[in-house]
Amino acid sequence: MSNNDQFAQLVAEGQPTGEVVGVNRFLIELSGLDTAPVGSLVLFEDGHHGLVRSADESRVVVLNLDSEVIAIGTIGVLAQEVFSVGVGKELIGRVVTPMGQPLDGKGPLKLEATAPVFATAPGVIERAVQKDQLVTGVAIVDLLFPMVHGQRMAVLGDSKTGKSTFLRQVAMSQKQTKNIVIYVLIAKRNLDISALVTALEDSGAMAYSIVVVASIFDSLVQSYIAPYTACAMGEHLWKNGQDVVAIYDDLTNHAKIYREMSLMMHVNPGRDSYPGDMFYVHSSLLERAGKLASNNKTFTALPVVLTPNDDITSYLATGIMSMTDGQLIFDLASFRDGIRPAVNAGISVSRYGGRSQSDRLKKLSSTLFKKLADYRQALEFSHFGSDLSAESQANLALGKQIYQCLRQLPQELYSLVEQQLILEVVVKGQGRARIDVNRLKTLAVEAAKTVKTDKDYQPAIDELLKATTVQEAKK
Repeated sequence: MSNNDQFAQLVAEGQPTGEVVGVNRFLIELSGLDTAPVGSLVLFEDGHHGLVRSADESRVVVLNLDSEVIAIGTIGVLAQEVFSVGVGKELIGRVVTPMGQPLDGKGPLKLEATAPVFATAPGVIERAVQKDQLVTGVAIVDLLFPMVHGQRMAVLGDSKTGKSTFLRQVAMSQKQTKNIVIYVLIAKRNLDISALVTALEDSGAMAYSIVVVASIFDSLVQSYIAPYTACAMGEHLWKNGQDVVAIYDDLTNHAKIYREMSLMMHVNPGRDSYPGDMFYVHSSLLERAGKLASNNKTFTALPVVLTPNDDITSYLATGIMSMTDGQLIFDLASFRDGIRPAVNAGISVSRYGGRSQSDRLKKLSSTLFKKLADYRQALEFSHFGSDLSAESQANLALGKQIYQCLRQLPQELYSLVEQQLILEVVVKGQGRARIDVNRLKTLAVEAAKTVKTDKDYQPAIDELLKATTVQEAKK
């Protein structure tokens, strides 16, 4: 049914109507629609949609969802008392707007079910303990800062530090699982949108992904509702037996848009000019992630926050960190040092990850943290130009080898077993053995196929160490 036919039908059914009496960009004032509740959907006679933001005795303020051009005198009718979006498995593999309209040229979508956009998060009694690891294929994350299914993990960093590359790796690594990836692009350039869709298509990840797009050329209100509609799409799949991973890229743009909307509505500004309910806007979104006790399925949330000049103490960054279960900090210093992904191992943290690791993996993670701390200390000593002790030289060599193992290209992904073999071989070498890391990575992929139990690790590690140690030429 077209929007015009739907408008005529709603009017014929006696739904409340109102007339546009004022327009200020995406803010529309209507009279005569005073019975419309806040959060309801309005359909205008020209086909535009609007979201009721506030109401009083004389007027209703509506956010224009489709464009910032609407004529005074246009009639609007109440379409939905609770703003809902079309949901269903038909969305998988598609690129859609926040309203669920297709953008990929693959034909129309026929979505029979709907779900409320601003739904309430599941209560404590509805949740189960999160304990199964979500493997990203990226060693520095899976070994040092592991994520579990249902976790809320913030991804913070300055621009051009590799956040988007890492998130694409997370999406691509779900190929061997049954997880559905929902990737939300908020107020992004068309170039960024095309790059993401192309990467997902080329890797085959698009087959199990939903991409929700709000570009910088769309109405700001589209960017405001994008993460909530994407969450509603994911919740429907989650409650119907699917594990879901939602990537919100990024909540910095979302916060700026919400601030602009609030300031135009004369809401009193607070810190950094953000409105007082800024924390609630994001917490109400992220709290919808978790693990359901009814079906043991999970909804994982990865919110992205931009931190200019590596300032993680800003209002928005600290707010997001306080409402998540850990954070991965990407910084420029690590990026310049050649660490890829540029995750700062000193200040990143995962509060749930340890519970998902085996005893062997916990021991390896603890060892890696200690060896990297020793490496940083040895690196500081080396700056003084004095002769280093044999132990410090070994720490320096081992740290370099560890970071070389952790360095991964965008298309380079490893299973958990492969990661363990690679890092355990290097740790066993103690920096005194010169290891060909590139050869080690290649051989570890094959060796991982022979590892079925914990007892299989040691023979594989010994064989890999022997095969990849480079013998020094005798002087």
